[in-house]
Amino acid sequence: MGHDGGMPSSFSQQTCAPVDPVSGRALPAAVLWDMDGTLIDTEPYWIAAETALVVESGGTWTHEDALSLVGSDLLAAARVLQERGGVRLERAEIVERLVASVSDEMSREMPWRPGAREVLERLREAGVPCALVTMSYQVLGERLVAAVPAGTFAAVVTGDQVTRGKPDPEPYLVAAARLGVDPASCVAFEDSPPGLASATASGARVVGVQSVLPLPQRADLSRVPNLEPVDLSMIAAVAAGETFDLLADG
Repeated sequence: MGHDGGMPSSFSQQTCAPVDPVSGRALPAAVLWDMDGTLIDTEPYWIAAETALVVESGGTWTHEDALSLVGSDLLAAARVLQERGGVRLERAEIVERLVASVSDEMSREMPWRPGAREVLERLREAGVPCALVTMSYQVLGERLVAAVPAGTFAAVVTGDQVTRGKPDPEPYLVAAARLGVDPASCVAFEDSPPGLASATASGARVVGVQSVLPLPQRADLSRVPNLEPVDLSMIAAVAAGETFDLLADG
């Protein structure tokens, strides 16, 4: 949704807003990034970790069960693993085991999605602040931040730093507040239904990145197959209220 020209007093004014050098259009005040499934393809790591826990407890965990947790708050996911998967551990211990397993896999190989590092670098060079907004915990967010040039992310919000996880807008609102910008002046990239709901409710313009779950087709949602086609001109256009659907008829 549009907003009036005056920024709320709680948000800082940028003295020199970055501009796309190709189109000449203003770039957003910030770009807010989901991590798992959007920047990196870690969903297989999470699914493997969940399956191992369920099998260890003598239960059965289907691919559909795993997909139902994509993008979820980790403590909420742990409850599902207890109730549906029969995992006989406390929720905090389930989360600890999942995070440790995924962290170990990320340390061996950071599974970047196509175009992710390139668009992050273009935004850094253009002076557009970025925030990482993930339901993964801080240790995992730190692994990704350590894998990119210093200054790529000006803020990091993780699932263990918020009271209400996605689909609640709190993670994106916290990220915008840490950057000192109006959420409505930001562009967010997400891949899961909970993440899309969270980013949309925050007021940000949203780009859906196709991953393991189908993306809804909505008039207010841009959709891309991965981050390869995303450039500064597209980001500036989305910030101005335009939408792109690179999945239509695909």
